[in-house]
Amino acid sequence: MKRSLLAAFCLLVSAGSRVDAQSGISGELKTEYIPHSSYIRPEDSVKTDSKSDFKRVDLSLSIPLSVKKNDAGKVKAWSLLLNSSYAKMSHRNYETQVFPNQMLNAQVGLQHMRPLGEKWSMMMTASVGVYTDMENIDFNDVLGQGGILFIKHFSPNLALGGGPVLTTAFGVPMIMPWIYFDWKTGSKIKFNINFPEGMEAGYQFSDKFALKAAVGLNGMTVERNKGGKSTLLGYQQITAGLRPELRLSESLSLRITGGTALLRSFNENDRKIKSIFKTKKMEDPRFASTFYVAVALRWNLP
Repeated sequence: MKRSLLAAFCLLVSAGSRVDAQSGISGELKTEYIPHSSYIRPEDSVKTDSKSDFKRVDLSLSIPLSVKKNDAGKVKAWSLLLNSSYAKMSHRNYETQVFPNQMLNAQVGLQHMRPLGEKWSMMMTASVGVYTDMENIDFNDVLGQGGILFIKHFSPNLALGGGPVLTTAFGVPMIMPWIYFDWKTGSKIKFNINFPEGMEAGYQFSDKFALKAAVGLNGMTVERNKGGKSTLLGYQQITAGLRPELRLSESLSLRITGGTALLRSFNENDRKIKSIFKTKKMEDPRFASTFYVAVALRWNLP
């Protein structure tokens, strides 16, 4: 499946990835930096002297609209989701412009969570947003996403979920799988998978400090006009590293991730369903692995 679809889907998952209901406004402000690394051209997979970096700021908010508990103490909630990601790239030693200098993904959506009996719960999300390279913003830059996740709670320490996600990234509705797994032993060792956002495993040393190993899948999608035709450019990255987390207060925490950008690549396709199944004649444009760092501030107001 084409990676630009995965990039658009990652944005939906990150906007509604929390499966626990929040009683107050929660959010995250995150910055990422990947230094200049060599461009590997798709024709022959040769590492060139051309280089690009990647800098991104991401702000996401979850605002409760309605939170109710049933007789068993289980929560039913509606929330407003807001997410905005702005990325800037600088390029060196390119003969022609290959990649955009800026990318903006901004979306607004709704999330609904409710229990389904004693062991099951459900989460639904739907959003619409603007996905643009900031050069020519029009209605073609507007994309819609939506998904539903069914979660079985085997115990307070073990949950497994799955469901479909609907995206209009290719102009026609397409469905992808959404997988969720959460496991912890007591209050110390924790393991979480939220595909395709990523996974993390860690140890809670104290109430204020945890150390995790994390693998992240992330991306951005922008609509571009090429020769009068609407196309989608997908950017995707896979990162891996260590993530210390420091709890600054009851409602505020700091996360610092340092490691490696294992993969950075672009993929561009026509907005047609047949583009998903088209056989590629060459590799995607990509960059050599390099250092990766991210700093995130999370809050959950009472």
